[in-house]
Amino acid sequence: MVTGAATPLPVDLTGLRVAITAGANGIGRVMADSFAACGAGVFISDIDTAALKESGHPGMLADAGDLGAIESFMDAALAHHGGLDVLVNNAGIAGPTKRVEDITPEELDATLRIDLSAMFHTARRAVPALRQSGGGSIINLSSAAGRFGFPLRSPYAAAKWGVVGFTKTLAIELGPDGIRVNAILPGLVDGPRIRAVIRAKAQAAGVSDNEQTERMVANTSLRCFVTQQDIANMALYLCSPFGATISGQALAVDGDMQVLI
Repeated sequence: MVTGAATPLPVDLTGLRVAITAGANGIGRVMADSFAACGAGVFISDIDTAALKESGHPGMLADAGDLGAIESFMDAALAHHGGLDVLVNNAGIAGPTKRVEDITPEELDATLRIDLSAMFHTARRAVPALRQSGGGSIINLSSAAGRFGFPLRSPYAAAKWGVVGFTKTLAIELGPDGIRVNAILPGLVDGPRIRAVIRAKAQAAGVSDNEQTERMVANTSLRCFVTQQDIANMALYLCSPFGATISGQALAVDGDMQVLI
């Protein structure tokens, strides 16, 4: 059922200085590995100490929900690289799977803080360095939930729609400085996070995990999940010379998803 790329897009990104939030696991790890494989230097954050060490990439422990930690990470990334060419805002959480009346204020606040506000704070610290470098790229991870409604996932959908608005606004604001800003909207990315979401939605609907999976996949034209490498390859493309005039876009990598359920 899973389709997509198995290897990094073969582009030369030698010398590119990249900071990636939540870069030791999942999509972030594949992005970090892929940028490095193409010659870029990477500096990552994560909340998983063991995964940070295992990744082999320079980086630091930093929780995207903690403003002080975000600022420390950006300071460390800039110091490590001596500047910056690419910021990848990858950190995020799934948030609750509940009816709106059952969601607590704390759950809402945590989802918005990590999935949206953290991107604002990293970009705020990155922009002066990108200007000094003569331009660069910011990539924000949104979601298919940033272009569709997503029942039982209102905090997550609200955050991911916000990411798209933030992206398009920054692209206009920073375009004169040669800084490109785009959002990637993954669909059903195979891995532990979507499996947890499927399990929660299956329980809420009173169906099996397999039935819920089939319902969701049936809403993609290609009848597929996408891979973490597919998402990483879009990031590589956007940061390469091939993406030099692409900015302000919300780019879906989702097998042509038609609806979220």
